[in-house]
Amino acid sequence: MRVLVVNAGSSSLKLRLVEPPEGLLWSCDVPGGNGRFDAGAVADAVAEARRSAGEADAVGHRIVHGGTEFSAPVRIDPAVEQRLRALTDLAPLHQPKSLAALDAVTAALPDLPAVACFDTVFHATLPAAAATYAVPREWRESFGLRRFGFHGLSHAYVSRRVQELAPTARRVVSCHLGAGASLAAILDGSCVDTTMGFTPLEGLVMATRSGSVDPGLLLWLQEHTGLREGDVAEALEHQSGLLALAGTADMREVLDRAAAADPDAALALAVYLHRLRGLIAAMTASLGGLDVLAFTGGVGERAPRIRAAAADGLGYLGVAVDGPRNDGADGVTDISAEAARARTWVIPAREDLEIARAVADLLSG
Repeated sequence: MRVLVVNAGSSSLKLRLVEPPEGLLWSCDVPGGNGRFDAGAVADAVAEARRSAGEADAVGHRIVHGGTEFSAPVRIDPAVEQRLRALTDLAPLHQPKSLAALDAVTAALPDLPAVACFDTVFHATLPAAAATYAVPREWRESFGLRRFGFHGLSHAYVSRRVQELAPTARRVVSCHLGAGASLAAILDGSCVDTTMGFTPLEGLVMATRSGSVDPGLLLWLQEHTGLREGDVAEALEHQSGLLALAGTADMREVLDRAAAADPDAALALAVYLHRLRGLIAAMTASLGGLDVLAFTGGVGERAPRIRAAAADGLGYLGVAVDGPRNDGADGVTDISAEAARARTWVIPAREDLEIARAVADLLSG
């Protein structure tokens, strides 16, 4: 089955024609942002895909948030679409982009079956201990407050690849490190813990997101400085993380400047790694041990210094990487030191393949 995978980003609409298990037949990025994509440009891209690679059999849409009602991929019909729009309040930055992409692609391919694949679904297996916030019961029950987790399509692909690469590995920590970043603790293929929570702000330090912050700090700021909720949200999402600490959101610049003894970059790197090591250890505790540590995402795949520095602080968990293997990693690579008890892998992110597989599985029954 040929699946047109649709992934709406902040500045472009990523279109990939994929034939599972491994085939990428065609790709294109259509410019656009702020929840708007030009329908004519999308139609032109779809026409180019037809000319270059042939017809698609189905469409798979990456949808960031499935709330509590979607725990598996689902074929999109008018009722499902209405429910997706009702979830916008849970993901006001991401859901509108996905819905705009759905509108544009459906206009270009109205007769193809379309499937919604959710970033939250992989984390639907979180046990209550990992999913529950210690806040008043009324809040939890009235507003559906819980830890949802995100980057699930990426973590699901990593889990699947680890099962192929190391079939006896039961306890896996998947590290999706990019502009956004999260970890997942995976036991026998199921997620049992993760670092992002009700929103993608929780957990690791990211490019422009703060990661976990004491909620009392935010309450203090609002009480004593007059900052409005919108100002705080904007700062935590777009003005924090590496950008706030080093003046740049680009990890490559942070690494280069830290190597040149720039104090702000050195601090940013230290904070980033401190949180990364600590949360890898927390994920390992949820698993009761560690068999495989896997790095994926732009930073996870292309920053050997980050992988090495993280591993240097995790020797007590059995993690150790081989310097030349780590530095030369290209594609799927085992970078473990020979004597390491836990294996460390680099696995390129392929959310497109995970979406295409899910679409094919659903539509084939």
